[in-house]
Amino acid sequence: MVAVAPRGSRASAEYEGPDGLVRVRTGVALTDFVVIVWAVFGALIVRFGLDAGSDIAASGDRFSLGYPAFSLALAVTWWLSLRLHGAYEVQTLGRGATEYRLLMTATLRLFATVALLAYALKIEVARGYVLLALPAGLLGLFIARRMWRRWLGARRRTGEFNHDVLVVGEAAHARGLIEAFTGAPETGYGVVGVCTSTTDDECVGGVPVVGTEHQAAQVAMELGVDIIACGAVHRLGPAGLRRLGWALEGSGIELLVSPGLTEIAGPRVVARPVAGLPLLHIEAPTFSGAPLIMKSVLDWLAALVLLIVFSPVMLVVAAVIKFHDGGPVLFRQERIGLDGEPFQMTKFRSMGVGAEAELEELKRQQTHLLASTPDDNASHHAFGPAPTSEGATGGQVDRGVLFKMEDDPRVTPFGRFIRRYSIDELPQLFDVLLGRMSLVGPRPPLPAEVSQYEYDVHRRLLVKPGMTGLWQVNGRSNLSWDESVRLDLYYVENWSVALDMIILWRTYAAVVGRDGAY
Repeated sequence: MVAVAPRGSRASAEYEGPDGLVRVRTGVALTDFVVIVWAVFGALIVRFGLDAGSDIAASGDRFSLGYPAFSLALAVTWWLSLRLHGAYEVQTLGRGATEYRLLMTATLRLFATVALLAYALKIEVARGYVLLALPAGLLGLFIARRMWRRWLGARRRTGEFNHDVLVVGEAAHARGLIEAFTGAPETGYGVVGVCTSTTDDECVGGVPVVGTEHQAAQVAMELGVDIIACGAVHRLGPAGLRRLGWALEGSGIELLVSPGLTEIAGPRVVARPVAGLPLLHIEAPTFSGAPLIMKSVLDWLAALVLLIVFSPVMLVVAAVIKFHDGGPVLFRQERIGLDGEPFQMTKFRSMGVGAEAELEELKRQQTHLLASTPDDNASHHAFGPAPTSEGATGGQVDRGVLFKMEDDPRVTPFGRFIRRYSIDELPQLFDVLLGRMSLVGPRPPLPAEVSQYEYDVHRRLLVKPGMTGLWQVNGRSNLSWDESVRLDLYYVENWSVALDMIILWRTYAAVVGRDGAY
């Protein structure tokens, strides 16, 4: 085993740890308060003008409350509501969906309480004022948290503001936890040691072994870690894990236990104690019912609105494509949709006329390039090269049945431009209106891809394919085949309207950043 220096003896003077996170939390709280004050008093000025002091929000026999005072009280109460709901807990900073959910829950509960009190006490609060303050404040809070999360994530990637983690468990499962933490450095978990008795190696996953499972509490105290993370399999047993929790009481060290469940989102996992045992109940994926109806209605309404908004852009793009070479404006291609049903997907044509005739020659060139270029890191699968066309062209890197070519010579200059900003995909809004696609879902596959799917990959077809999805906001064409499948299957298993909203929000950043688009 390798000895690791305790926190106090670290040479890095820049290490911030929990103390740094406390300062970040203070900054986040102040930012939220400024946003709330802006939203509340901005709504006041827009609704009543600069002389709003003469308007009365509430009055009685012995008191009257003007809108300025009411707005100040609402702002303070709003901020306190966020605090009471745990929006400023150190553990939630930079957690994305968790932060947004807390912000929305605290805000909606507050305004629901205000509405009930106003009705019960017969207080007249202008509806226009509320309808301005609520969405403005919620949107402002989301944007502020997004900016803070990006800043904090960037700092955490450099090693700042991280929690020190001691991983406990059998070597194989400890290695999985280490890979999960190191694969997402923006979450702020830095593994400094491993406690395991199932290996004689000095390191597991590049992290030094500093003790056995039964020495975890003592080692954690010596190293001054913030968190002990237990793998799904360990030598402690139920009694040993309970004693470990007792040993950490009063130390400020958190104990996290991995249940060994992968690719299952939190909302599907419910803790239900049975006969004194904390059992985890895994809800089945939802493919029908009210949530699906809501998703379909939102898809239709949003697609209609987006078509109206982008119709001028679409007309200009159509005119440019037609003027360039006189060829067809739209490109239609057979894709596989819900339950394996084929449909014709529509896009703006981004390649020259006759691009299909050049496909086989490009495939031969690409095959020759792969054969003549050794790549020990290339991912090889049992799938052969799938027939590709405008929507999925032969690539320079083997990605299973998913191929892309970054410098496809068939793409026109204007086609490259509309691809960079995903403008070529706007006609798919018609497919959404017709019920063939969804705004959010798995990538729509080619028939040749589906014919080569392994058994589990067919689960991608349990929901409608989407114009955007987790694959779109996590790398797009830069993704390997395995990564693309993993993200699509995660979406299928855990989709929800809330997740769709988050993906749509992140799609904007992905499109503007042009990451992985070609």
